[in-house]
Amino acid sequence: MMGFKAAILVMAVMAVLFSAPALAQMSSSPPAPAPISLAPTPAPAPAPHYVDLAELLSVAGPFHTFLNYLEKTNVIETLQSQANNTKVGITVFVPKDSAFAALKKSTFSNLTSDQLKTLLLYHAFPKYYSLAEFKNLSSLNPVNTFAGSPYTLNLTDDMGSIYVQSMWSRPKIASSVYATKPVAIYALNKVLLPMQLFSKDPPLAPAPAPAPESGASDAPSPAAGKAGGLSGGKGDSTSAAYSVGAVSVANSLVLAAAGCLMMLLW
Repeated sequence: MMGFKAAILVMAVMAVLFSAPALAQMSSSPPAPAPISLAPTPAPAPAPHYVDLAELLSVAGPFHTFLNYLEKTNVIETLQSQANNTKVGITVFVPKDSAFAALKKSTFSNLTSDQLKTLLLYHAFPKYYSLAEFKNLSSLNPVNTFAGSPYTLNLTDDMGSIYVQSMWSRPKIASSVYATKPVAIYALNKVLLPMQLFSKDPPLAPAPAPAPESGASDAPSPAAGKAGGLSGGKGDSTSAAYSVGAVSVANSLVLAAAGCLMMLLW
């Protein structure tokens, strides 16, 4: 019996000895990390709105000639980049189709490719200007254009009307096509012509021939001549009848006088 109790005691001591390191390891291990709460992902910022200059000019007015030149020379890409990628924006003066039609076709066909690009860039400022800002801008004349410092414009405010002056033209801003920062587009009735490209005033296109006037002919119509002939014939017959009557009366008087004379002689 004593041997059995001793065996149980030995087994208990061994169990305690073997379990002690495990308990120590458990007590020294770091606590389990707290669960991580994920914050909701914010919605992406909306893409910036860009004004499509080509589309705007194609629908906003009669600017097809100017737009064709912009696309032909790829200047439209330069202006679009300025509108999209800069904070200062852009201002474009757009001549109407009638402004180009008023000049001879040779005016622009004689320009080189680089000169034509310069002429188109001459119609833009590399900065956004509202109509209200032109009044203050006129005090800084001449103003540099997108074509560079030699190619400048003078702006004048005459009783609220804004005039854009180049060497050979001084058109008034006809209307505001689009004016929301960073893009401003203004319509002109004339093309801006710098003296660096045109040594003299370019000739105007010949005026169209006037349409023939529709009026009555001065020549008498056959009906009028016929009517006149009929009227003349009636007048002649009346005169003839009057002459015959007068002769008859004279003859009667002569016969009466002769009869009286014969009675006296008897």
